[in-house]
Amino acid sequence: MKARLFSYNFVNTYIHRLSGLTKLACFLFLTFAVMFSYDLRVIMVILVISTCLMVISRIRFSQIRTMVWYVAGFLLINAILTYFFAPEYGVSIYKTRHELVDLFGKYSLTSEQLFYQLTQVMKYASVIPLGMIFILTTNPSEFASSLSGVGVNYKISFAVSLTLRYFPDIQRAYTDISQAQQARGMEMSAKANPWKRFKSALLIIIPLIFSTLERIDLITNAMDLRGFGKRNKRTWYIRKTMNHEDWTALLFCAFLFFGTLAVSTYINHSRFYNPFI
Repeated sequence: MKARLFSYNFVNTYIHRLSGLTKLACFLFLTFAVMFSYDLRVIMVILVISTCLMVISRIRFSQIRTMVWYVAGFLLINAILTYFFAPEYGVSIYKTRHELVDLFGKYSLTSEQLFYQLTQVMKYASVIPLGMIFILTTNPSEFASSLSGVGVNYKISFAVSLTLRYFPDIQRAYTDISQAQQARGMEMSAKANPWKRFKSALLIIIPLIFSTLERIDLITNAMDLRGFGKRNKRTWYIRKTMNHEDWTALLFCAFLFFGTLAVSTYINHSRFYNPFI
């Protein structure tokens, strides 16, 4: 069966055994480290780590293929627009100018701009795999129970759980509606031209919205009938306690985060690493 995007599937790996709270904390530590620093060396270290984590968690390419294409398109468009609107931004950051190619008008290709945009692309490329790992290896119910265990209101925790479950449900509904439309003669295969396939995909949105609203109403009624929200506390069927694996992962990610701050503060004396000085 084809793997669904954003669908959780259990595999007995080190990443899957971590509690949802640990994975969220590690994700935030590494994400903040990458977003804060513009040091390409630090970013590449985290990129290597995130790639290794994907291998350890046994995430198949079929699970992330669609997202990879979307991310690649986003990075390409972002790089083009960044250069189009600010072709000299790298020069203003690094305070030097090494021109490689004079293009036209105010546009010229400089080493500083290339290095800045390479750093920017690597920042996204190192963070996005971390998000994929978190979503694909975290049981929504276990994650909700972990949040509740550290003091988060269980209503908020349950809302987070429903949100994580929402992604594969929407994809499943989209696939079912698409197959039903194709059975009625709507052409959405590779044989049709891209514009026709795009218009056909738009026609699926309306029944998808109604299907989603019906599902929301069903879940709401079921929760009301079971007295959800009547009491201040609740018990959880799935809950993981913190063990040595969780503490090891937290300490490692915290070390990377504070190490990034130290590099920016005491070595670079700036968020930016400048190789042109």
